[in-house]
Amino acid sequence: MYSEQDIKRLKLGDVVYASGVLYTARAAKPDFPSEWRTLDEVKSFVMERAGKRGAFAEVKADEVKKILDNYESDNPGTKGNLARILMHGRLGGSGKMVILPVDQGFEHGPARSFAPNPDAYDPHYHYQLAIDAGLNAYAAPLGPLEAGADTFAGAIPTILKVNSANSLSTNKDQAVTASVMDALRLGCSAIGFTIYPGSEDQYEMMEEIREMSLEAKSVGLAVVMWSYPRGGKLDKAGETALDVCAYAAHMAALLGAHIIKVKPPTNVLWQPEAKAAYEKAKVDTSTLAARIKHVMQATFNGRRIVVFSGGEAKDLEGLFTEIRGLRDGGANGSIIGRNTFQRPRAEALDMLDKIIGIYQNKM
Repeated sequence: MYSEQDIKRLKLGDVVYASGVLYTARAAKPDFPSEWRTLDEVKSFVMERAGKRGAFAEVKADEVKKILDNYESDNPGTKGNLARILMHGRLGGSGKMVILPVDQGFEHGPARSFAPNPDAYDPHYHYQLAIDAGLNAYAAPLGPLEAGADTFAGAIPTILKVNSANSLSTNKDQAVTASVMDALRLGCSAIGFTIYPGSEDQYEMMEEIREMSLEAKSVGLAVVMWSYPRGGKLDKAGETALDVCAYAAHMAALLGAHIIKVKPPTNVLWQPEAKAAYEKAKVDTSTLAARIKHVMQATFNGRRIVVFSGGEAKDLEGLFTEIRGLRDGGANGSIIGRNTFQRPRAEALDMLDKIIGIYQNKM
């Protein structure tokens, strides 16, 4: 228990360990009285203002601890970085997360990615958007993170995307474009790595992430894995089929990912052998929520964090309906890029506010 005098002695940068319910608030313009008040007065002041602004949140550290307990082999550094992501932003402490990924410049080129909203050519725009929306983290390749590393140091957890593809190539593969040391240098909480289950280069990609994952975990970084089936025998329908998506998520868990990113699965069973197994076991595939529940089962029965992509830009009602299906199926959250930064800033912030509200069970 900390006394009022203990708290008065705290300086910027001090580390304080606390448990229980933490009351937090923020305001666009701080208007705390200039004189110091008692703790009870401060709490009343915060709750009064929060009631007006909607900025009050109860952070239950127990929910995060329950998730971290699933990662039994990880060191305190890695768990601490996972906690940074889980405890940050408006969903902090809830076990849910919304992440802004901006690796589409590599994947699709600058005009296809940013021309719909020219402000998005500037990496600072994405940092600020993620911060102002109250998101859990911001993920990007090396260059964009370097471009804002000093300005936004410590403002939001970051994830360094360490491999990348581009649309000028026909290979279903990605090049390693950054390192674990880059992630440490930039103060990142995690590295991000894509694998393409099904591609002709999948085994090489798996060997690359095995090495990078070992290095990242040894220095206390978390590992986020994009697991996107493509190439090889797969056609377009197979890439998002339930059995294939669940298989891809399971592979990422088998490879040691802490956070797994996959696409929302469709009501398609693509592999004949898998289809027979699903039908024999009477696995429910009828709704998105049921399919998400199955993907969560495939990641060690919910012992790994799974977030789902937003995919190509879609209308808002379609997006919100999809997010509700993710929530109802037990997903840990969403990682939404183009649907966010291709919209004007005000519209993107309003959209993210509603998505967070869905995960808070307010919508």
